[in-house]
Amino acid sequence: MYFIETREVVKQFSGHLALNRVSISVPRGRIFGLLGPNGAGKTTLIRIINRITAPDSGTVLIEGREIRQSDVFRIGYMPEERGLYRKMKVGEQAIYLAQLKGLSYAEARNRLKSWFHKFEIESWWNRKLEELSKGMQQKVQFIITVIHDPELLIFDEPFSGFDPINADLLKQEIIELKNAGKTIIFSTHNMASVEEICDEIALIDQSQVVLSGQVREIRRRYKTNTFTVQIPLDEKPFVAPNVPFEIIEQRNLQDTTELRIRKPQAYSNAELLAAIAREFEILSFTEEFPSMNEVFINTVSGKNSQ
Repeated sequence: MYFIETREVVKQFSGHLALNRVSISVPRGRIFGLLGPNGAGKTTLIRIINRITAPDSGTVLIEGREIRQSDVFRIGYMPEERGLYRKMKVGEQAIYLAQLKGLSYAEARNRLKSWFHKFEIESWWNRKLEELSKGMQQKVQFIITVIHDPELLIFDEPFSGFDPINADLLKQEIIELKNAGKTIIFSTHNMASVEEICDEIALIDQSQVVLSGQVREIRRRYKTNTFTVQIPLDEKPFVAPNVPFEIIEQRNLQDTTELRIRKPQAYSNAELLAAIAREFEILSFTEEFPSMNEVFINTVSGKNSQ
């Protein structure tokens, strides 16, 4: 059973179709990437899951039953547009928001002190939010999102405003939450982050899901039967007319020659490797798979050109 699902969700705003029969299925304990260009409908879907807005039709299920208002306490949501109060002190505000999520004052204070110590930001406790940089505010928002120990965490563009060091820190925290059994929906434009931490994805474009599945399986689905092979530098690449591959690129490196080779679909990798071994001494042999960024661009641009 999936932890969270949307089935045939439709939403319109003033004649604009924001979501057109969108269905996603998020397994428990996985990191699920919700991808798509600006305006595709990602944030609308997230707001529907959070019961901030309601779908025109379709359903949201949690553990196989229709989601209820009380289930919002099982969700932690970090929106792209941060919703903290700029004039309030950080600690005072964090306690107030934690109490809104069901924690007592004492429990909220103890948990927040622990998180502030973990992030080495104890000195921010009595500072106003407006005194902090965007990245600092992001850390506070992250802590407030996870403070009530929710089962489902939704992060909408969580790395916005972070430098590479703090972005990596946040990635590691998200992975730790997954390892602790949390289910995570992760919306981002950063495809490198998708490859690093997402187990599965759904790509939304023009209000519809156009691609979904496991990240590893999707990258294999879009492979181009291209391989990188390294041979000794002193060997001259020569391919007999009847071998089942073509050399599409050659580069001389410091100690080796690197070849990029493409094989016909009908040949297996084992047959390709045997054919290459008849021609060259093989130092390394690697199949190339497209990045998620390439898959994203090819899928969206291909759909929009139809």
